[in-house]
Amino acid sequence: MASGIKILLIRFSSIGDIVLTSSVIRCINNQSDFEIHALTKIQNKDLFSNNPRISKVYSFKDSTNEVIQHIRGEGYDYIIDLQKNFRSLKLRKKLRIKSYSFPKVNMEKWLIVNFGINILPKVHVVDRYFKAVEPLGIKNDNKGLEYYIPAEDEIIPESIGIHLKDGYIAFVIGGQHTTKILPPNKVVDIISKLKLPVVLVGGPNDFIRGEAIIKMLPDMDVLNLCGKFNLNQSASMIKSSSVVMTNDTGLMHIAAAFEKPVVSFWGNTIPEFGMYPYLPSNEKLSFISEVKNLSCRPCSKIGFKKCPKKHFKCMKNQDVSSIIESTNMLITQAK
Repeated sequence: MASGIKILLIRFSSIGDIVLTSSVIRCINNQSDFEIHALTKIQNKDLFSNNPRISKVYSFKDSTNEVIQHIRGEGYDYIIDLQKNFRSLKLRKKLRIKSYSFPKVNMEKWLIVNFGINILPKVHVVDRYFKAVEPLGIKNDNKGLEYYIPAEDEIIPESIGIHLKDGYIAFVIGGQHTTKILPPNKVVDIISKLKLPVVLVGGPNDFIRGEAIIKMLPDMDVLNLCGKFNLNQSASMIKSSSVVMTNDTGLMHIAAAFEKPVVSFWGNTIPEFGMYPYLPSNEKLSFISEVKNLSCRPCSKIGFKKCPKKHFKCMKNQDVSSIIESTNMLITQAK
């Protein structure tokens, strides 16, 4: 029987960060009778709506004022703020509801970006999220992330190409910031040495990059799906893949939610920020490729349109040999 306690979970953006909240949502759902609602930006509404553990989703386009009266009418007992920015703090102040948040370590990130001083906690952001629900008696079950694909968006890989039936690599080629994206010629160098067919995954903005990659690989078995599928359909292709190769993006976290072997490429950001693939039950499924000991890295906690130093060594100097070796090892482990 329901306890009558209602929780509003706040996470406005982005795709990956919302996927990372799924562990907290599952544990609240499994360890209590609390009813969970979510508040997010309208473009991310479906990420919460598709989760059967969430009873209701509120969303806004420009301001939380668009929904604040509806939120007040719900009579929430607690707010779980997993955004923790000025907008969410302002909302919490207006609502005057008992609320909990998490340690965001912005100062620690600022210190390493600006002065190279690393006092970052060796804790994944998911585990930091759980600090927000500890007062409610909720604990991490260490079962990882979740991602729900509507039935109408499930893709059968063989319907795209019969050659995908026996396995393929999903290669995520995009990202929100250029300095987090592996350059096309580097992608080509890697794909040319892979033994499985490759599907390029990304959004509409990645289509031209995908076509350029294919043009440089005329004899390779590569499909450009960028912009041809919506997010859930792309997630379905990731779910069915043998291994996922990806930049630091939301699709990387979706891959982790399906417990896929993940090879991730890190440019201007670093895994120590706590956003690496979250695979608590099998960390061996993850290989992190990065150029260490660069004095200019990390140059930002988010990213830039171009390398501030103009050399982009953090991506251009990625070790292709170790990437290929680790990818083949992960494919073997997953069989």
